[in-house]
Amino acid sequence: MLRNTWARPVLVAGVCALALAGCAGTKKPKTRLAYEERPVELLYATGADRLDRRQWGTAVDYFREVERQHPYSEWSRRAVLMQAYAHYQGNDYPEAIADADRFIQLYPGNPAAAYAHYIKAVCYFEQIVDVGRDQAATGQALDALRNVVQRYPNTEYAQDARLKIDMVNDQLAGKEMTIGRWYLRQGDTLAAIGRFKTVVDRYQTTSHTPEALYRLVESYLTLGLMEEAKRNGSVLGYNYPGDGWYSDAYSLLTDRGLRPAVEPSGGGQRRGLIRIPFMKRKSTTIAPPAAVSANEAQQQTAAAEPK
Repeated sequence: MLRNTWARPVLVAGVCALALAGCAGTKKPKTRLAYEERPVELLYATGADRLDRRQWGTAVDYFREVERQHPYSEWSRRAVLMQAYAHYQGNDYPEAIADADRFIQLYPGNPAAAYAHYIKAVCYFEQIVDVGRDQAATGQALDALRNVVQRYPNTEYAQDARLKIDMVNDQLAGKEMTIGRWYLRQGDTLAAIGRFKTVVDRYQTTSHTPEALYRLVESYLTLGLMEEAKRNGSVLGYNYPGDGWYSDAYSLLTDRGLRPAVEPSGGGQRRGLIRIPFMKRKSTTIAPPAAVSANEAQQQTAAAEPK
């Protein structure tokens, strides 16, 4: 009886495995458009219509047909960017990046290459889920966003990229602060100082800088390094005299007989408590310059038809 009791689950598991294998073997491949030679304007108009309907995968299929059937047309160049945009909207970031890279390789001197660099950077940016755990994605996003700003500084793409760079830097600075505070709680003051100095040196334009300077004052006083504490307090007071973190640092230093020259001013609100929100909204992403609406494409199709 014991042997039969053990054999039955094994037999059932084997049957299930075979059933799963059969299901996997009969999985239908992704359907593709049947080849049918059609006017380029009509193909493009249909792809634009599918974009308007938010049917991202179908839109990609039609834009691919534009490329395949009319590879040397102006519509083909536009279709590459439209594929990148459709893949991006469908959260297929690797394909969107591949489309953008393909456009850059094929048309490096084209004005629309600016958009290809931009949509590639946005794809990396939207893959940042948790900055503390995904440094690779964060680094790729920063490099790509900075590339847009450096190459096309006076464009709307650069303007959006700068906002995203500020958000990423604020996230990275927040991560350093979180680790630094943890080290302080563990009594590892030297390790904490290293994290706070990283914020001051590398992310000095973020909202975390006043607190980082305060924590340095606090840490150096703990170690008995009075001159270092006073120096960081002076930097904090010179740059953020009205910040609550400076008020706290001023009190700490004054209690140790190291009264700073700058008196605290303002309401004393701590600046680090108001941070740049990390937002990833597709509604704010700029559409490609080659984006022709379905109605416009249909009008161009009608105009191209023989009278």
